[in-house]
Amino acid sequence: IMDKIDGLSLDLEKENINKIKELFPEVVEEGKINFDMLRTFLGDEVDDSREKYQFTWNGKAKSIKLAQTPSSATLRPCKEKSKNWDTTENLYIEGDNLEVLKQLQKTYYGKIKMIYIDPPYNTGNDFVYHDDFRNSLNSYTEQTNQSASSNPESNGRFHTDWLNMMYPRLILAKNLLTDDGVIFTSIDDNEVDNLKKIMNEIFGESNFLGDFIINSTPNARDYGHIEKMHEFCLFYAKNSNMTITNMLPEEGKTYKYTDEISGFNIHPLYNSNEAFTNLNRPNLYYPFYVYPDKKIANGFYEIGLEKKSNSIEVYPPKSVKNNVQFVWRWGKEKSMENLNKEIIGYKMGDEYRIVQKMRHDKKIIRSLLLDTKYSSRRGTAEVEEILHNKIFSFPKPLSLIYDFVEIATDENSVILDFFSGSATTAHAVMKLNAKDGGNRKFIMVQLPELCDEKSEAHKAGYKTICEIGEERIRRAGEQIKSDWEKEHPSDGLFASEEMFNTDIGFKVFELDSSNVNEWDPNLKLEEKELAMRLKEVFKNDRSNEDIIYEILLKYGVFDKQVEEIEINEKTMYRVGKRYMIVCLDNNVTTDDIKAIGELSPRTVIFKESGFIDDNAKINAVYNLEKAGVEDVKCI
Repeated sequence: IMDKIDGLSLDLEKENINKIKELFPEVVEEGKINFDMLRTFLGDEVDDSREKYQFTWNGKAKSIKLAQTPSSATLRPCKEKSKNWDTTENLYIEGDNLEVLKQLQKTYYGKIKMIYIDPPYNTGNDFVYHDDFRNSLNSYTEQTNQSASSNPESNGRFHTDWLNMMYPRLILAKNLLTDDGVIFTSIDDNEVDNLKKIMNEIFGESNFLGDFIINSTPNARDYGHIEKMHEFCLFYAKNSNMTITNMLPEEGKTYKYTDEISGFNIHPLYNSNEAFTNLNRPNLYYPFYVYPDKKIANGFYEIGLEKKSNSIEVYPPKSVKNNVQFVWRWGKEKSMENLNKEIIGYKMGDEYRIVQKMRHDKKIIRSLLLDTKYSSRRGTAEVEEILHNKIFSFPKPLSLIYDFVEIATDENSVILDFFSGSATTAHAVMKLNAKDGGNRKFIMVQLPELCDEKSEAHKAGYKTICEIGEERIRRAGEQIKSDWEKEHPSDGLFASEEMFNTDIGFKVFELDSSNVNEWDPNLKLEEKELAMRLKEVFKNDRSNEDIIYEILLKYGVFDKQVEEIEINEKTMYRVGKRYMIVCLDNNVTTDDIKAIGELSPRTVIFKESGFIDDNAKINAVYNLEKAGVEDVKCI
């Protein structure tokens, strides 16, 4: 009669099987995959040898299965902890990141441009997540009701437990990345070798972009035989063939040329890294055309992507050393936007080149990050300055994450940090947006780990790590706004021509069991039966907003704005401009259906018990489809 919404997160196992079926339809027999046939089609790519290079540990297969097992959990809105709820597009989610990553799959699959994580370093004192392979939501609930536990080195499963914690989370993280997305993972030398092995497995060795060595402790720590000063950050791409990174500005430079905008120097537009060629970056290999009869001052010429009479064709050069064909650093679309603005023709001797105007001379980020601005001491001082208390140990410094965000994202990127800690990543995103006018959005995920009762954080009134992170974002946003306004003062009568429009708000959501009785696997059978008999679809202690956001989550539109509207004196909810109408009211009438249809939504969701009988449901579907509604479902 009326299809029901699926109450589970994305079924990744099913998704992967469907991809195989799509790529190799010949191996599908009666709906199942014939793996012997698949091996035949893959030919030499299948490794049949008994002895092979592999990295394994006890629980690896279970951790993979855990990542692929759908979840019925939900994310409940928490307005009282949020800031600028009605306008912000940033998210702060309190909960076990394994469950949260599952819940984000339907909405954010392939949409996250950058992930940064600073997971527990497994030193014997850090909190380690204890995942229950059968029920991770129950495991999370138990953990958040007790104090933090540790993973002592005396434990025979010291490395195993850490690997089983990280592996499923990284699998889910990779799914969320855009095809040109990247992930940064901070780590120390206790697990850096193991981390690189599992990152190579999940992301592929060819997608390893490099590792950063960070001077995190300039004064060094005495470890007996050595004084340690550094830690690592592994840098991987989803697909290195598609990844483009930005350069960092270098301050204090002089400029040889000027135009109507500012001073600038020039830099060849081609990428001189021999790893990038016309074979693995074909989209970056194409001709420009220099128009020699359209000369500009200082030896510059107008250019285009269209061949004209007397135009001169220019391709990237080949390397002198190995005769490798270089490619451009920009694709055609970006080049088209910047023709004769930020890129231009230049004549050197008898040779024409394509060059980029470098207004703040820029550099590619170095693998050695030795400046003291990257030290943990700087990070500690930053948190202390904002919260007026030394309450967080070894937070990542703002400059480190800021630089990562600057090289890895564009103005409209989504950035995820699922070990959020003190929320340095959110701070960095807001600060960069304020600087360049970007509209980057952040998603922070943090386990509400309890602060030790003897800690300075607890004495200052913070019960959990989440409370620290949320308060930092609130205060950092106000500080960024204040700093911006100082740089863009009004004249006393009129406001500054530019208005501060950086999103410094965030919506808080809390991980919890489903709002829908039928979907909650933890309810006892008799409780479910009783609820269904009484037609109690939703739990008694849940609000309409709880239910609305669960619908968005399970439907894969959690990133759309929600507006409460009134139709025929019934409260309903509009999602997006014309995307969805949700009606959770009872006694839905023909007039209600007509009024909903007149709003022209793509999708309409009803409460199943909101209709008098099945005929009313049938008529609703018929009339809405007649009005142009594509999808009608119930919950």
